[in-house]
Amino acid sequence: MTAAHGLIRALLVDDHSLFRESITPALSSSDLAIQHCASIQDALLILAQRPIDLVLLDHDLGSERASHFLPAARQAGFDGHVLVVTAWISDTEARRLLRQGVSGIFLKHGTLEELRGAIRITAAGGSYLDRSLARTAENSEPSEQTHAPMFNDRQRRVLRFVIEGLSNKEIAWRLQISESYVKAILQSLFQKTGVRTRGQLVRVAFEQYEHEL
Repeated sequence: MTAAHGLIRALLVDDHSLFRESITPALSSSDLAIQHCASIQDALLILAQRPIDLVLLDHDLGSERASHFLPAARQAGFDGHVLVVTAWISDTEARRLLRQGVSGIFLKHGTLEELRGAIRITAAGGSYLDRSLARTAENSEPSEQTHAPMFNDRQRRVLRFVIEGLSNKEIAWRLQISESYVKAILQSLFQKTGVRTRGQLVRVAFEQYEHEL
């Protein structure tokens, strides 16, 4: 699942009421709508009732852990993204979550603006990992090779428009999404391909991923 029409529908799952009630209005904007709840059970009920693009999931939920969420959510049909937002996490647990398929891990010592960026990147199909966990990521790759596409449908469409030479504003108009969402998708493309500029992205796309265009 990817965010529809530029609106990211997020669900914050955290057992600390003060954090939930403070961060929800601080993050909410014209392109980001956030609901919140305190437990995995409550989260699964909400996911069954309405479409959610991104779950912001605390690692330590009292008697529950983040690793309990993803298997239950996938079994229930949730195909969106998960960004773990936590104060602390061990390397072992971080590796477990990355192997389960979370899109990223954000540590709560980061700024509000950094969290907004992580949300937009992961909602657009990219990945985000706190710099302190970089070595953890190196050891989190599954041993078996997979053949999943490099880009999701929204990333592929934006990439094609970049190749055509369209500006962010023009791409946003074509896809009927916000310009900030286009920027987030571009950032996810840069991250996936290891480039820093649009020109480099176009070159790498033709050299390495032409079969996906």
